[in-house]
Amino acid sequence: MSIIGQLLGAGDAINAVGNVVDKFVTTDKERLELQIEKDKAAQDHAYRLELLDQQLNLAQIDVNKTEASNPSVFVAGWRPAIGWVCAAALAYQFLLYPLMLWLPFPKQPPQLNLSELYPLIFGMLGIAGMRSFEKVKGVETRQVGGKASDAKADPGEV
Repeated sequence: MSIIGQLLGAGDAINAVGNVVDKFVTTDKERLELQIEKDKAAQDHAYRLELLDQQLNLAQIDVNKTEASNPSVFVAGWRPAIGWVCAAALAYQFLLYPLMLWLPFPKQPPQLNLSELYPLIFGMLGIAGMRSFEKVKGVETRQVGGKASDAKADPGEV
């Protein structure tokens, strides 16, 4: 494939033009200059993709803030509801279910399908990972449901 074809992303017409241009590039210096241009274009492309990703993340943060400030429990409360569902499922699976096995039921109590539950829990734990990042950066919440303060945490506090 020609250098121009690689640079612009292949295609029959681009490859044909690139093959013609490659015939005119005869010196090592010209090849090196074209390789530098190709590398610059690849770096610029990667930078623009990262910038776009960052803009999408910032837009999602704005949506999250708007959802969280909504007075309707159906808008602002769906994430905490998922958290409570995960907590209830874990409590059943690892606390209630083993205890229920000791009781004389005619049939064994149902067990949860963990392969469906774990992706949901891991998603919620990802949010907890962000909270750990906030703690490292010094954003602390003094009590459950309290307002976050910008003050640094005490060095002895975990």
